[in-house]
Amino acid sequence: MKIRTHFIILSLALSNIAGMVKAQEKELLRFDEFLGLVGKRNLSYAAQKYNVSITEASVQTAGMFPDPQLEAETVNNGVNKNMGYVYGTSIGWTLELGGKRKARINLAKNQSELSKIQLQDFFRNLRADATLGYIEALKSKALLEVQQDSYENILQLAKSDSIRFRLGTISLITSKQSKLEAASLLNEVYQAESSEQQALTGLSVFLSDNAVTEREVSGDFNAFNRNFSVDDLLIKALNERADLLAARQNTQVAKSQISLEKANRKIDLGINAGAEHHTEATNEIAPSPTVNAVKLGLSIPLKFSNRRNAGLKIAEMVHSQAEVEYQQIEQEIRTEVIQAYQQYMATQKQLKQFHNGMLTEAKSILDGITYSYKRGESSILEVLNAQRTYNGIRKDYYQALTDNAVALIELERKAGIWDIDF
Repeated sequence: MKIRTHFIILSLALSNIAGMVKAQEKELLRFDEFLGLVGKRNLSYAAQKYNVSITEASVQTAGMFPDPQLEAETVNNGVNKNMGYVYGTSIGWTLELGGKRKARINLAKNQSELSKIQLQDFFRNLRADATLGYIEALKSKALLEVQQDSYENILQLAKSDSIRFRLGTISLITSKQSKLEAASLLNEVYQAESSEQQALTGLSVFLSDNAVTEREVSGDFNAFNRNFSVDDLLIKALNERADLLAARQNTQVAKSQISLEKANRKIDLGINAGAEHHTEATNEIAPSPTVNAVKLGLSIPLKFSNRRNAGLKIAEMVHSQAEVEYQQIEQEIRTEVIQAYQQYMATQKQLKQFHNGMLTEAKSILDGITYSYKRGESSILEVLNAQRTYNGIRKDYYQALTDNAVALIELERKAGIWDIDF
């Protein structure tokens, strides 16, 4: 009767626990959904988009013609001498020569194109950084599961030891040792839970939304295996890396600035047209009737400032600097791709060690020692050491999986390609 009562109580307890676990289940945040939200919600990316809009508006501004000038004047030909008055109005306009307007438009268009490429480069890095954050959250989740499994194993062992102590088959010290180890592992579970929450909180930076902490990440760590040729990666990077394209476009911007400086050295003509009305002069010595007059004018500036061509020289030096920077970035990309490839190949070799049976062997050792301990053929310390070894190998395995995923993400970031999905 007592056994049946205990069984009913245990069943009810397990049902309550299962209900609590089900209630605590979180909605999944898949990687593809997460990356899509990054492109829509990230505030830094949204701020960068304004640069494109600003430069596009600058193209329209650059194509504007100089505004005309309207002038009006009046003249008293002789104060207190009745010589009459003159009323005049004129309109003036600056005629730009030397292709200044075209040069301004070309410069603005090149700057607009540069801002678009820079936006692409910004998203390239944002996408990779967001993926690294997601990988970190996925690793924290896996390590939490390792700690929880370890705690559950030792907790069950401690419960069993408590029964065995009451039966007199083991000593009190042995029973206390397993309980103490379970309590220690529970603290590690709490720490792992904190690490998982911090990793999820870190994802909110990319989404600008703290609600991500209420969701759960998911993914397959074994989806980060690719076969690459380093030569193909180099060609791809040199053709498609957005920062290299931006550096190349920057040389075009510098060329456009030189063209504008040369155009600005050309003279502009000032054209003026107007009309005047002379009132009647009633002076007895020199009377005159009412007269209407039309006038045309042309002004030619004297460009003495052209003797000092500092602006042109600066533009030429900026262009030379941009070309050197482009070559430097090109060399850096070569080095980055090769180093990232070497790192990825190293992590692939590390993973093979685990796939050759390390985890299975460690688990079989733990099961064997645990079985021997329950039969009284081994000590509790041997069980705890085997459990720690198994935990350490599992943690190292997930760390190796993480390192491999990070290496692939960095390799594709450096190569300017992207096919990450897991």
